[in-house]
Amino acid sequence: ARDIPFDIKPLTSATIHDLDLDLFKREYLPLAVAPEILEQNKRSIEDQLLALRFMDNNAQPTVLSMMVLGKDPQRHIPCDYIQFLRIDGNVLTDPIRDQKEVNGTLVDILRRLDEILEAHNSVASSITAGTLEVRHPEYPMPALQQLTRNAVLHRTYEGTNAPVRIYWFSDRIEIHSPGGPFGQVSRENFGQPGVTDYRNPHLAEAMKVLGYVQRFGVGIQIAREELKKNGNPMPEFTVELTHILVTIRRVL
Repeated sequence: ARDIPFDIKPLTSATIHDLDLDLFKREYLPLAVAPEILEQNKRSIEDQLLALRFMDNNAQPTVLSMMVLGKDPQRHIPCDYIQFLRIDGNVLTDPIRDQKEVNGTLVDILRRLDEILEAHNSVASSITAGTLEVRHPEYPMPALQQLTRNAVLHRTYEGTNAPVRIYWFSDRIEIHSPGGPFGQVSRENFGQPGVTDYRNPHLAEAMKVLGYVQRFGVGIQIAREELKKNGNPMPEFTVELTHILVTIRRVL
């Protein structure tokens, strides 16, 4: 049906054997369902998967289940990865210092992305008048996390093979996200406090269950506050119908 969000549409290319059921039982289920309910729960694993939107009524895995539990998610959802480029300069034609394709399950992607961002984020120290060492990263990690996770969460996974792209230049970071604004979010109101909508509502819930989203709808505000505290300029948003570009500039 047209009104079913893409993240819970059935994946006709997959079967339950393409899902890591041990991962589901060991890691996801205890986070998603209260212990006392699990204790009483005598339902089959298929029923548990169905209840959490990981399977449809025909026992077909959904897009969501493949992203969270898939043994090989990118075989079934080719665009479900992040392309990271570290460029030695300020334009794309400058030499590439590092490049990575970040893939795997949702948790694999988000964990590995955090590690890559941390590894590339230089920290400068200064001694204040009180001889206290103050450490200033080029970019505050909470802001990078909010904006990159937003890209994973809000992008379109339908009708494209394009990944999320993160280009780390000498003077800025660009985060390119396939898919334009969605629902009540428009080019005009994008990024305004309180204006949010979800192209992938069940992916949003899974990210919350897994601890990668604390509160819905405040990611951009948190990023702005963290950038301001660190001395970075405010993030810049280029909102088009087919993609969104976020530009973060390093500490001046």
